[in-house]
Amino acid sequence: MRDHHSPHRDHGDGFERRPGRERGGRGPRVFAPGDLKLLLLALIAEQPCHGYDLIRQIEGMFDGAYSPSPGVIYPTLTFLEESDLISGDADAGKKRYSVTDAGRLSLSEQAVALDGVRMRIDVSKRSLRGHDRPPEIHEAVHNLRHALQLHHGRWSAEEVLRVRDLLNDTAKAIVDGPAVQSAPEKAE
Repeated sequence: MRDHHSPHRDHGDGFERRPGRERGGRGPRVFAPGDLKLLLLALIAEQPCHGYDLIRQIEGMFDGAYSPSPGVIYPTLTFLEESDLISGDADAGKKRYSVTDAGRLSLSEQAVALDGVRMRIDVSKRSLRGHDRPPEIHEAVHNLRHALQLHHGRWSAEEVLRVRDLLNDTAKAIVDGPAVQSAPEKAE
């Protein structure tokens, strides 16, 4: 139960109305695990640059709808540097990163994965800009997650099957699209 100062509202049906954010107010996850490392490596391979430049490049990829924080970028750059995939040279107090031979080899081995990252960026960009799902759908997805979390791991075998069938039937109905009129309705 939330306090009365929370922007989240319970509308009497047991579900909260959340103001357009997912995952505890932090916004939707943009990168899958490993995606950012691969993307940064690819961007640095295209042109040596500073961390701030990488933040701006990624922001541009998302048309300004997302900008990674320095708290995400710089630890990832440190990981890539410690893995000998990039090297950082101090330039007027700022590190300028360039790809190493090992980094180029890693990129060539992960070309298909990099294509997947770029495709996911396009999908995320549409979602972040609101082209993917309307707010009512985001709210319904949140309500579903909330309902599933209410079980706290107490799933009987019968309940697992019931919920599985409900979710699979709902997914199929969404994919199938609007219901087709039945034969008697068509005759009218």
